[in-house]
Amino acid sequence: MKDSGNSFHARHLKRALDYVMNPEKTQGGRLVGAINCQADMAFEQMMDTKKQFGKTDKRQGYHIILSFKEDEVEPDRAFEITQKFVAEYLGDAYEAVFVVHDNTDHVHSHIVFNSVSFVDGKKYRYEKGDWAKYIQPITNKLCQEYGLSIIDVEDGSKEKQHENYKDWSEYREGSFVWADMIKRDLDACILQANDFSGFLELLSEKGYEVKQGKYLAVRPQGMTRFRRCKTLGENYSQEAIVERIAKEDLSFYQSQNEEKQAAIVKCYVKRYRRAKMSGLQKRYYAKLYRIGKLKKKPYSQVWKYRDDIRKMHKLQEQYLFLVRHKIESAEELVSVLDNLTDKKKEASKEKSKTYKAKERFKDIFDKAEQIRELDDAESCYQSGDTFFEDEHNAWERLNTELLAQGYSVEEVESLRKKYESKYAQDCKAERAVSKELSLGRSIWKELTVSASAEEKQYDKETIRDRKEQPIR
Repeated sequence: MKDSGNSFHARHLKRALDYVMNPEKTQGGRLVGAINCQADMAFEQMMDTKKQFGKTDKRQGYHIILSFKEDEVEPDRAFEITQKFVAEYLGDAYEAVFVVHDNTDHVHSHIVFNSVSFVDGKKYRYEKGDWAKYIQPITNKLCQEYGLSIIDVEDGSKEKQHENYKDWSEYREGSFVWADMIKRDLDACILQANDFSGFLELLSEKGYEVKQGKYLAVRPQGMTRFRRCKTLGENYSQEAIVERIAKEDLSFYQSQNEEKQAAIVKCYVKRYRRAKMSGLQKRYYAKLYRIGKLKKKPYSQVWKYRDDIRKMHKLQEQYLFLVRHKIESAEELVSVLDNLTDKKKEASKEKSKTYKAKERFKDIFDKAEQIRELDDAESCYQSGDTFFEDEHNAWERLNTELLAQGYSVEEVESLRKKYESKYAQDCKAERAVSKELSLGRSIWKELTVSASAEEKQYDKETIRDRKEQPIR
């Protein structure tokens, strides 16, 4: 959150705090928490910290959002995870407010924290790659503890991770549709064009608006903004397009994609040249185009029906829910919802039971983990390297303590896998019931809304009929 100017430096910070703590999104303020400050006085305390260290201008604060998969976590559990994340990542130095919003299909949490440390006055600094290096590993660790989905950040470079996030963001916003369609049309025009001006004419005929400046940008019909071609990939910058026009044609693509096959020794092909239009014919077709008899081939209109497709999928899921549970009336729907609610409570209880049982063995699990970490050092010591004598002594002590408790390292590992497998199964069962319950509640909500609308319509018609009756 940047500086808003001399009149009110922290305007963006104030608005962010007001937004995230909205009672309508946080169950009346129940899902609001804070660390190193009081939630209802957070802005004032953050400003006091800035004034104390003379840093009231420039960057005012930061905003982190933790988002969970749909129907995967309850708001209270999300609040607990967020609280642990804030304590581990910011608890030693920064004032922060954290909340959970459950007013959307995806439960998510917001974290707004001061840019100035209340400990030493140093400003928080986010470096490129900190997400993969510090932030995501903490959320992954916490989500694994609760049996939730994680994002793997170990594979690929930082740049690749950034690209993956960008792709996901574009997918969420729907712009992935445009990117694929634009690249398809650019490839087609490159293939057909003889030069760059011909390429631009072909794009215009397809309904594109073209903007040439420092970068080549295009905008198809229905898209609100221009899209720079170079953002679609290195093969779509203006320089790359000019090079591709010069070397790419049908024979080029065929040579790139063809597989080695048996050669045809003889082939007789009778070729016919396409007849060219005369000057009179060209003028005639130009006139037809001007008066509207000929139209450009319309651009794809699929994007208009995206919401309808989503509604169709939702209706299909609701229909299959009714079929699965053999529901034929509102009373039967209520009965099924009650049954699913009980099942969800049972699944949550079973998951909690498994988690607590696993926690009882935490001590031996930790010892086995420490032994595994010292295995390499122990191997070196056994080979005659006395440098690792301290590690050897620690390894011996941990093994002795573990055997005194009645377990070997192999038995502990088997026990750990057993509980992790059981907990994962319990989480999966809970998610399945939660998803089914959420689907049933959405049907019930639509029924009650439609019934209320019908009652209002009936009341209006009744009043109108009474007014229209003659007075006797």
